[in-house]
Amino acid sequence: MSTAPDKWRPSLGLVIFAVLTTVGVLPLVGLFFFRLYDNQLIRQTQAELIAQSRVLATIYAQEVEARLGNDLTLGAEVPPGVLPDPGDQFTPIRPALDLTANDLLRRRPDAQAAARPAEQAYVQIGAKLTPIIRETQKVTLAGFRILDPQGVVIAGRQEVGQSLAHIEEVADALHGQYRATLRNRVPDKPPPPIYSFSRGLGVHVFSAMPVIVNSRVAGVIYTTRTPSNIFDHLYQARGKFVLAGLAVILGTIAIGLVFSRTITLPMRELIDRAARIGRGDREAFQPLRHYGTREFAQLSHSFLGMAEQLARRSDYIATFSAHLTHELKSPLTSIKGAAELLQDSLQGKSDALTPAEQKTFVANILSDTERLEAMAQRLRELARAESLPQNERTELAPVIADLKTRFPAGSISACGSLDRPIGMSGEKALIVLSHLADNAMRHKARTIRLEAVDERATLRLTVSNDGEPISVPNRDRIFDAFFTTRRDQGGTGMGLAIARAVMASHGGSIRLKPTDEGAAFELWFPLG
Repeated sequence: MSTAPDKWRPSLGLVIFAVLTTVGVLPLVGLFFFRLYDNQLIRQTQAELIAQSRVLATIYAQEVEARLGNDLTLGAEVPPGVLPDPGDQFTPIRPALDLTANDLLRRRPDAQAAARPAEQAYVQIGAKLTPIIRETQKVTLAGFRILDPQGVVIAGRQEVGQSLAHIEEVADALHGQYRATLRNRVPDKPPPPIYSFSRGLGVHVFSAMPVIVNSRVAGVIYTTRTPSNIFDHLYQARGKFVLAGLAVILGTIAIGLVFSRTITLPMRELIDRAARIGRGDREAFQPLRHYGTREFAQLSHSFLGMAEQLARRSDYIATFSAHLTHELKSPLTSIKGAAELLQDSLQGKSDALTPAEQKTFVANILSDTERLEAMAQRLRELARAESLPQNERTELAPVIADLKTRFPAGSISACGSLDRPIGMSGEKALIVLSHLADNAMRHKARTIRLEAVDERATLRLTVSNDGEPISVPNRDRIFDAFFTTRRDQGGTGMGLAIARAVMASHGGSIRLKPTDEGAAFELWFPLG
C-alpha cells in the first residue's frame, strides 16, 4: 500500500491551540479597543490644555511682572524641588492622565464665596486677558478660568469673583505644582446607546497650571474640556476601520479555511473511504489526497493499512476455504464410497466382497483417515503460526539441537551466529525448520546445512540441502497452501505455507534462493 509522503505537518493540538488563542484574543482586543482609544484621546486633550495654559500663563506672568512695583501681592512661595532647573533648555509637562487606571474623580465642586475680593491689579489683569481667552475658546472649545494667588476667579465666562481654592487640582497649583484630573460630567442630553461603549464621553479633563513669578505663585490658569468624541474620530477614519473590518473578516475566513483543510476535508474523505471499503471497493485503499495534520496522516495510514490487511485476510480465508474444501472432498468421498461398499456387502445388497477386496477398502479408509489427521494437524500448526507473538525470544543453537533429535536420519550441520537471540519462541522456530527439514528429507536429501549471519537489524539464516531440485514451474507456487507434488505419498501441501505464516506473523520473511543443486531457502528472523 502507498504511504503518505513524510513531510512536516502541524499537529491537531497545535492547530486547535492556535485557533483557540486567536479566538480568545479577538474579544479582548474588542473589549479594550474603546478604552485604549479613549485614553489616547484624553491624553491628547490634556496635551492641548497644557499648551494653551502655558501660553496664557506666560502672558499672565508678564502682566504681573509689569505691576510688581504697585504693591502687588504674590502668593505662596514655590518649594525649590518643584521649580525647574534654570539651566534646562526644555522642561516639558507630559500628559499622564490614565482612564484605564480609574483616575476618575467626582464632579467638580461648585465655586464658593471668596474670603476677600481679588486685588484691583489682578482684576485689571483678568479684564485684559478676557478677550484673549474668549477668542481662544471659540476655536479650542475649552473652558478657561484665570485665578489670582488666592484662588479667586478674575477672568472667565462664569464664577468671576468666586473662589476655587478648595478644589484639589487648584489647591496643588496654588502651591506651585501642576495638576490635571479627570472628573465625571453630566451631559446636556442623553447620549445614544452605542456611546455606552466609550467611557471618555462621560468625563471632563481639568488642568491647573500655576503662574510662577520670582519663585512665588502669581495665579493659576484653570482650563477644562471634554475629550474628543471617539465616534467622531471613528467616522473620520472610517476608511481605515473598513479596512480593519475587512482584515478581521478575511482572518476569520482564513481560520475557517485552515480548519476545513486540516480537519474537515481529511475527515470527510476518510469517512468516504470507510464507506467505500465497506461496500467492497478495492480502489478505496489509495492514500488520501490531503492529510492536513500528522494525526490524520497517521490515522488514515493505520486505518487503510488495517482495512487492506483485513481485505487480504478475507481473500486469504476465502481462498483457503476453497482449497480446504477441495482437499477434504477427495478423502471424504473415498472414505464414504468404501464404507458404503462394505456396508452393502455386509447387508447382502450386492455380491459379497472377497477378503482381499475388503482389506483394500479398509486400507483406503485408514489411509484417507491418516491424511485427514495429518491435514488437521497442519491446520492446528497454521493457526498457532498466525497467532501474534508476545515477548518471544530464543536462540537458534538449542532449536537446531532439537531439530537434529527430531530428524536423526539426516546429517544436519550449522554454523554462524547461532547464539544471537531472535524475536521468536523456540517452539515456532522449530516448526519452521522442521517443515524445511521434512520437505528436504521427502525429496531425498541426505544433508542439511544451516548458516546464520548477523545483519544488525535481522538474522539471516540460509537452509540448503542436497535433495531433488525444485522445478522452475513450481518455484512460484511452493508457498501456496495445499500445493504439493507428493499427494499420492500423503503430502498435504501445508508445510511451506505454515513456515511462511510463522515468519510473517513475527515480522520476518522466507524466500526460495536460486541454486543449481538441491534446494536452498533464506530466512530473515527479527532480532530479540
